[in-house]
Amino acid sequence: MTAPILKATGLTKHFPTPGGLVRAVSDVDFTLNAGETLALVGESGSGKSTIGRLILRLIEPTSGQVEIDGKQLFTLKAKELRALRRDVQIIFQDPYGSLNPRMTVGAMLAEPLRLHGLASGRAVEPAVADLMRLVGLQPDQANRYPHEFSGGQRQRIGIARALAVQPRIIVCDEAVSALDVSIQAQIVNLLADLRKARGLAYLFISHDLAIVRHIADRVAVLYLGRIVELAPAAELFASPRHPYTRALLSAIPTPDPTARRERTLLSGEPPSPINLPGGCSFHPRCPFAVERCRTETPVLTGAGHVTACHLWPELPPQPAPPAELETSDRLKRLQARFQDERPMAAL
Repeated sequence: MTAPILKATGLTKHFPTPGGLVRAVSDVDFTLNAGETLALVGESGSGKSTIGRLILRLIEPTSGQVEIDGKQLFTLKAKELRALRRDVQIIFQDPYGSLNPRMTVGAMLAEPLRLHGLASGRAVEPAVADLMRLVGLQPDQANRYPHEFSGGQRQRIGIARALAVQPRIIVCDEAVSALDVSIQAQIVNLLADLRKARGLAYLFISHDLAIVRHIADRVAVLYLGRIVELAPAAELFASPRHPYTRALLSAIPTPDPTARRERTLLSGEPPSPINLPGGCSFHPRCPFAVERCRTETPVLTGAGHVTACHLWPELPPQPAPPAELETSDRLKRLQARFQDERPMAAL
């Protein structure tokens, strides 16, 4: 079996505040294989983006380790870390805020090429042109500034910038959530084709479970900084085990206003990450919680499909997902509509 390209072990990040420690991420383990998409899902504040920034070493961990191709990320010196930056890149949520408004698109794409010695002199301009064509933009747009592009075009620029250094892993931090639904389908198509053509691995951070189901190979569900369920995407959507996962899936909106579906309603709000409850952190909102859940922290158990829940084998069966969720009709219709616009000829 091929070794994973990325491995996180005991990954933990706590932020000190005047009120105490914010436990953003606690003891997270996962792997990412070459050419695979692992999705991180959960409510706002569950630790998804913090994990993405730890993987990029934009922030330092409280404890734990990340290995990329066997190299310990958090022990690398500046020169070694700079070389590793080529392997791991990020696509940010806000396509405008992540671009320098004072630089042209061509200058932004040329900068990493020169910095990493991938192109110089007269070779820079054709390399920039190739990158722009790769993501569906015209090379003659290279002299424009970010404000002269639409939101979808700006995100394509962000993708091109990430691709410029020929990475192996890309962290997609809510990469389509700020876009219109029709544009989301185009960007998802583009990401899927790039992964297939270039063997990219994605850490796909998202709250849109319909898109996650379409693009992800595996899904990790986070709650208050911990993974509570991790499984192949098809298996997780067909047979979710953890009560929190079930609640997330039941909250997916359906495009048919006449459709009836059973919702799992959670009581209360998530606890403060400064003052987490004992035992299972989900127990104050869980409709199935028992005394054991209040006193004993569950660990991930299982093979392939792992769950951190004391009760899941005895939980009542999950109702079958609605047809809209099974087929992802909304996304499939949009994909068919924009099929001819997929800018992958350069691949």
